[in-house]
Parts: sequence; C-alpha cells; structure tokens
Amino acid sequence: MAKLSLSLLLFFFFIFCINIGTVEPLNRAAHSQARTFVEASCRTTRYPALCVKWLTRHASSNTPPTAQQLTRTALTVSLYRARHVRSYLVKVAKELKATKAKEYPVVRDCLVEIDDSVSQLSQSVRELCRLDPKAEMMSDDMYWHIDNVDTWVSTALTDASSCVEEFPGQRMSKMKATIKSKVLNVAQLTSNALALFHRYAAAAAIEKHP
Repeated sequence: MAKLSLSLLLFFFFIFCINIGTVEPLNRAAHSQARTFVEASCRTTRYPALCVKWLTRHASSNTPPTAQQLTRTALTVSLYRARHVRSYLVKVAKELKATKAKEYPVVRDCLVEIDDSVSQLSQSVRELCRLDPKAEMMSDDMYWHIDNVDTWVSTALTDASSCVEEFPGQRMSKMKATIKSKVLNVAQLTSNALALFHRYAAAAAIEKHP
C-alpha cells in the first residue's frame, strides 16, 4: 500500500509538471543509463546509498533523467515520507494525549516540526516546477525561484533534524525509537534532496549565465 501511494504521488506530481517532461516506461538499456546517472549524482549527497535506493526505484523516463527531473523526484520522495511520518505522529499523539502519557509533549512538538516540513517541502516541489529548463539564460525570476526552493528545503531539513534531537541517547522506549528512526529517514532524504538541488542550481547558473 505504501509503495502504491508513493507511485500515485509521483504520477500526479509529474502530471502537475507535464509542461516540463512526460513519464514513460524504461527499457533495459535506458534503465542502465538512468541508474548510472543516478549513482553519479548521488555521490554528491551525504547519504548516497539511501539516495540510490529511492531514486533508482522511481526512475520514470526512457532516457536518463535530467538534473532537474532527478531533483523533482528526490523532493517528491522526501515529501511522501514526511507525510507518512506526520500521519504516524498524529496517531501516536492522539493515543498519548488520551492516556495523559508523559511522552505526549515531546511527540506533540515533533509533530509540529514535521507538519512544517511537509508544508515547506510541498512549497518547494511546486516552486521547482516553475523553473523553466528551456530558458537560455538565468533571469531574476529564476534566481527568485531557486532561492525559494533552497530556503524551504533547508527549513524542512532543520525541522526534521530538530525533531530527531528531541530523542537523544540510545536507551529509549520502542515508541520513541520508532519515531526517531522514521524522522531520521525524512531528515536524510531531505538532506539528499537539498544536495541534489544545489548541484542542479549551480550547474544551471553556469550553463545559463549570460
């Protein structure tokens, strides 16, 4: 069900950005080229193995993805995971609040931070779609979009990292360990997405600089 939900999210996301690119099945040769491109790109991230694991799984074009397409996919995956964690935290927070558990305040605070991450990532995905890869040079408008994406993804990463820091140490309940693991995954995926975005933005600035 989780894989199906992510596939649907990616599908609707690419429909939303249909003016930039279309989604087609991969053939074997193209898949190999796409994986090579993904692996090379992921080497610039902090968590390359995690990057390759998620992005090769969702490669979706007959040719190796462009840097912008790869960044879009990375951000969409981060958004999907953040939404998944938010739903989990909502459920846990309700249960803890009902029983007046002492863990409720920290889980509530984490939920607020992850909810903000979801909002920031949602905005960054939409903003990235507004960048025109066919533009011949960088304009003030493109720099504006790039700055917005950078700000929002950085904020999403800070929020997720802050939540992880709410659960220090090794000895903790199973519930806390599960939350920390789930949120850490969001933080790592968002860190990778930010690194790929920086790589894309830097390359675009050099290529399109008048």
